[in-house]
Amino acid sequence: MTRPLLEARGVVKSYGQVDALRGTDFALSEGEVVALIGDNGAGKSTLAKILSGAESPDAGQVLIDGRPVRFESVEQARAMGIETVYQDLALCADLTPAANFFLGREVLRSGLLGRLGFLDHAAMRTRTRQECERLGVLLKSDSVPVSTLSGGQRQGVAVARAVTWARRVVFMDEPTAALGVVQTGRVLDLIRSVRDTGVAIVLITHNMQDVRAVSDRIEVLRLGRRVARFATARVSMEELVGAMTGALEQDLAAADGDEPRLPGPGSMDGERHR
Repeated sequence: MTRPLLEARGVVKSYGQVDALRGTDFALSEGEVVALIGDNGAGKSTLAKILSGAESPDAGQVLIDGRPVRFESVEQARAMGIETVYQDLALCADLTPAANFFLGREVLRSGLLGRLGFLDHAAMRTRTRQECERLGVLLKSDSVPVSTLSGGQRQGVAVARAVTWARRVVFMDEPTAALGVVQTGRVLDLIRSVRDTGVAIVLITHNMQDVRAVSDRIEVLRLGRRVARFATARVSMEELVGAMTGALEQDLAAADGDEPRLPGPGSMDGERHR
């Protein structure tokens, strides 16, 4: 793997007496889809929040292009080209797709009207339509509230919005949750389209079918630590489940009497994980 575009080294985060992350590592390269998986409470959401600026770590480093950074807000992460598609989509139901696209980034009209605060709705609709077409997002109308769109179309709007403003990374939290088979397929196609633009994607999901369908690599968290990293094409479902539950780690430790490690046929680097 080349030098990571986005990286976490030894990240620690606690909430009172709860240790959400205990020295967690993570790495993501340009144009890569990495699935971040683990059981409930493994630390996936906390790590994603830290890497996208919603939370600050108690210890450890976050690096972009090999340089340490510290995000104090989501806005700072966005300024570095990092966007997030939340599980609830974070769309304003009563606004149009264009209004959601440009929420907080509204385009003003030129001249006096712009100085008076009038918005250029036509320009925003045109840009939104162009971006949706580029990514294959089909909308029945760009002038109706997003509440009237299907679940897959709403998801498409949220993803297209993130990709429009992202220059480096998009985090996607359970992007196919509550979607039907056809809508899920469209969202997975959209993820592939985003990857082809060179933007890296972190896919946070419990859906192993989605993971195997679109990810290049899989990083597994367990109890606040990364315990394994796999190339998707070379890992079995049994290995993934074993890494998430700790069973594979225990089996390997018992086999050689050494400290737990997870090389296996699907491992990326055979590193030891404490």
